[in-house]
Amino acid sequence: MGKSILFFLISLLCLLTVRAQKHIPSPTIASDWWRIASNPDLGEYQSDKQQPVDFGIWRAADGTWQLWSCIRRSNFPGSPHTTRFLYGWEGEDLTATDWTPKGVKWVADPELGETPGGMQAPYVFIEDGTYYLFYGDWKRICLAKGRDGKHFERILGGNGQPDLFTEHPTASHTNNTARDPMVIKRGNTYYCYYTSHLSDPVNDGWAFCRTSLNLRDWSQSVKVSHTPPYKTNSPRYSDECPHVVYLPEHDLYYLFVTQLYGTDSQTTVYASPNPMYFGLDDEARKVGTLPIAAPEILKVGDQYYIAALTPGLDGVQVAKLEWR
Repeated sequence: MGKSILFFLISLLCLLTVRAQKHIPSPTIASDWWRIASNPDLGEYQSDKQQPVDFGIWRAADGTWQLWSCIRRSNFPGSPHTTRFLYGWEGEDLTATDWTPKGVKWVADPELGETPGGMQAPYVFIEDGTYYLFYGDWKRICLAKGRDGKHFERILGGNGQPDLFTEHPTASHTNNTARDPMVIKRGNTYYCYYTSHLSDPVNDGWAFCRTSLNLRDWSQSVKVSHTPPYKTNSPRYSDECPHVVYLPEHDLYYLFVTQLYGTDSQTTVYASPNPMYFGLDDEARKVGTLPIAAPEILKVGDQYYIAALTPGLDGVQVAKLEWR
């Protein structure tokens, strides 16, 4: 073989290797959806306008799957702006349809500083046999824990309340100043992602992250994404429901943030080697969009799954997910 041909083949191999290394997989919905929850019968709290929205899914200690969703626009008694609580379903398998409704699971405790009717967006992080329930109380990110994955007790801090932190603490009472928490752990550090928005002095929202070594003491907030508004929706809601997945084989963190709910749902996906930065007002780290809202990514064995709200905002659905 001549030197020129050998050099060409080596160069081609190097080029292909570089391209392969630069390939950033995109999350792809890889099956039909199956419904795991529908709009529940709320009895005295029933409303024609009620919607199951932001949710969390996890496997309890007995092997069953738990789904808790924030129900909004109900007749639950709260403040003039809040009529929300967490409702639960249970499934024997993630691939099963129509999980069993389990009733109201979590409501605000005003005596502990929580906003009446302000329960939002649960997320459960499991470590060393303990289930940590992160949730929003309309103003603050709060924490509870349990041992069986079905029952939780609030963890009270030095102020006698379950709050961990808030954002924009001087904002008006109509602002959701910290909500939609989601937690991952890398090394000995916990990362809590969440969203917050303002209506005054600016009409805008962001996804944030704070870090901790003990789940009680949290760093100052860092803005990790700022996504352009989608269609006619307010920019306040362009980085909702942040959810982060780490792919070790690519050493990349993927951030999913929702811009719009309903039939025109959109979620933008970013990929970054830095878990604290996915792009502010740029699309350099954007890898695509998905026509869904409030997704949560689950992994069972080697198979990834994605859960999301149904287009009619009347339940929760699941599909297989692949990285391509």
